[in-house]
Amino acid sequence: MFAMPDTPPVVLSIAGFDPSSGAGITADLQTILAHHCYPITCITALTVQTTQGVKRVEPVRAEIVRDSLRELAKDFHIAAVKIGMLGSSDVASAIADFLRPAAFEHVVLDPILKSSSGADLIDEEGERIIRERLLPLAEVITPNLAEAEALIGSQARDAKQIHHAASRLNALGARGVVITGGHRDEAIDLLSLQGRMEEFRAEKIESRSTHGTGCAFSTAIACELAKGSSVRDAVIHAKQFVRDAIQNAVPIGKGFGPLKLL
Repeated sequence: MFAMPDTPPVVLSIAGFDPSSGAGITADLQTILAHHCYPITCITALTVQTTQGVKRVEPVRAEIVRDSLRELAKDFHIAAVKIGMLGSSDVASAIADFLRPAAFEHVVLDPILKSSSGADLIDEEGERIIRERLLPLAEVITPNLAEAEALIGSQARDAKQIHHAASRLNALGARGVVITGGHRDEAIDLLSLQGRMEEFRAEKIESRSTHGTGCAFSTAIACELAKGSSVRDAVIHAKQFVRDAIQNAVPIGKGFGPLKLL
């Protein structure tokens, strides 16, 4: 008699499509597979982008997103959901409508508002929906400093301001907040779990292979939560996973290249 293999946890990525495979759905797929989970996806927007930046964003119709999510939920037992770039307020609203009644245990929100090259990736109404409707549904949110500032409407530059921003985001409904600090001189990530703060410090890695670090970080957290890890352990693992992916990357493209995720 042959033993049946264990079914891997199913992780749903809701994000945009990056044709250069550095960020978005393509990075999420690699990260999910690297964690021995099974990836299912819902594309929110198509982009024209390379390692040199985002040139154009074309959101998917909200009806397609809504129908895709509904059918996926009928077919799979979803262990965790990762939400990345949304592209439009209509899409953001459709996702909020899907998530609220589903009440998934593990939802990780990476509130992507702009690309690293400065392109707007969602409109003002979409940002409001992220803040008011999606953030309260998330177990963990992973904004960088600029995204945290936009969500709370005030600066988060020094340690005191960053701690205050995390508390504000907790107050808005996010149970766990990780404000990532990869753009600072020292790579300091701040974790706030319902007001309990902890900093994770590491020496900054000088590399041009950094495209998609936020996507990989948030998706790695979702995978670890799907496998039963605590939020704190998932964050520690995800930070190391991204560091290893940067250190092991090889130069690809003429701009900021992708990580080595697999």
